[in-house]
Amino acid sequence: MFCSKCGTENPEGAKFCSKCGAGLGAAVKPTEGAAKPEAESSTGMTANVAGLLCYVAGWITGIIFVVLEKKSKFVKFHAWQSIITFGALTVVQIILSILGAIAVSLFSFGLWNFAHVLGIIVWVITVGLWIALILLAYQGKMWKVPLAGNWAEKQANK
Repeated sequence: MFCSKCGTENPEGAKFCSKCGAGLGAAVKPTEGAAKPEAESSTGMTANVAGLLCYVAGWITGIIFVVLEKKSKFVKFHAWQSIITFGALTVVQIILSILGAIAVSLFSFGLWNFAHVLGIIVWVITVGLWIALILLAYQGKMWKVPLAGNWAEKQANK
């Protein structure tokens, strides 16, 4: 019998993995905040995979899943959170780009440097959030981004 967590081969009838200690052959109880295994998306995918896909292309895939999903509140939550979070960050990046272009045209290189550095900071935050939200959705967790998460939850419960 192989461990589903680490892949180590264990003797038949063993209750726990000899390497990592994970339970063998018994269903593992999901952690709090995790998607229930029976929770299936109306797209035919499991809820955690559909939740992950809500973030893949930022707010664009969020919109796709808001339109497609009819059943799972978990998927709807992640779709709305993706739209709100990455939509807002995209708007901030556009504003900073316009501000930088205006600064260059006015020969205000101090303002350009400010807009450029702020744009890099927003980009790093965006990439970090993107990776974290993809991983958390796949793990079945409904972690809320500050401000956006509460609004996304309200929309998902409609």
